[in-house]
Amino acid sequence: MPTTSPNPGYVPRAASRRRRPAQPSRARSDLAQLATRLTPRDVWLIEVLHEHKVLTSHHITALAFTGHRTANRRLRELYFMGVVDSFRPLRQRGSAPEHYTLGKAGAELLAARAGCDLAATGWRKDACARIAFSPTLDHTLGVNTLLVHLAAAGHLTQWLSERSATRLWGDWIHPDAYAHASLPTGEVLPFFLEYDTGSYNLARVEAKLPGYAALAATTGTRTPLLIHTGGARREAALRHRLAESADRLDLPVATTNPALGDPANPVWLPLASTPTRRLALSELAAHWPGLAPAHTPETVSAPSGRHATLPWRPIRPQPPTPEG
Repeated sequence: MPTTSPNPGYVPRAASRRRRPAQPSRARSDLAQLATRLTPRDVWLIEVLHEHKVLTSHHITALAFTGHRTANRRLRELYFMGVVDSFRPLRQRGSAPEHYTLGKAGAELLAARAGCDLAATGWRKDACARIAFSPTLDHTLGVNTLLVHLAAAGHLTQWLSERSATRLWGDWIHPDAYAHASLPTGEVLPFFLEYDTGSYNLARVEAKLPGYAALAATTGTRTPLLIHTGGARREAALRHRLAESADRLDLPVATTNPALGDPANPVWLPLASTPTRRLALSELAAHWPGLAPAHTPETVSAPSGRHATLPWRPIRPQPPTPEG
């Protein structure tokens, strides 16, 4: 559910970028040499930035590093290699963290590993600028911040972006994300996420529900829809609007709002004729028995030979090894 920068302190079309050396070094342009300088964590970060478009230095530190100093040092090195690109949005008040996107060398590495051309990755020369100046940047960051929080705490075993979710289920739905949360019982809670900022009217949000019901009926799955709203008043209005439709369609739906805090805590209120107490993420699976994930975590194998599109596979929310 995109928005156009609800934060009045944000200047969406102004961003600063760091300068690279005028002449790229051989280390930046030679993939064979670059490969000798990249760790498994670096390659994972390349894949994650391709999947989720933009992450801040805070996001990346939480997911893959033990401290900001170590993270910033490595990110700076990757920036000057051309592996990542970055910008820092200007704000009317305070300062923003560095925002990282996929750089050309990173995209070239993805293409080489997949046996396809650079164009197949979707990378463009102006990719960083497009993201920096996008009217939906705040929405993308809101989705990513919520899921980074869960992933960094070890709650997620799978996290698919809006683009990947649309690739898999676009005939029915266009969620902002899809994820699997690991539970203390060893079970997995699959869920779709709609990050509602209030930019859509209530009728438009309600119109999404039949698509989720159609997906469940077609695939024989049962996956909850979690809706993160922009505030308590919006949540109350949305719950009133969706209650009858969700009940009629037999859809498991729960809502929350940012004032309630940590999304892993008891902040999710299921839609029901008689609302129950708010539940933690770990309690939702028991509240809705018979859940079935819309997607299983098996890796999609790449076909042999060169191809026009980048083979898709889910990227784990955490790096492969606990480095630095």
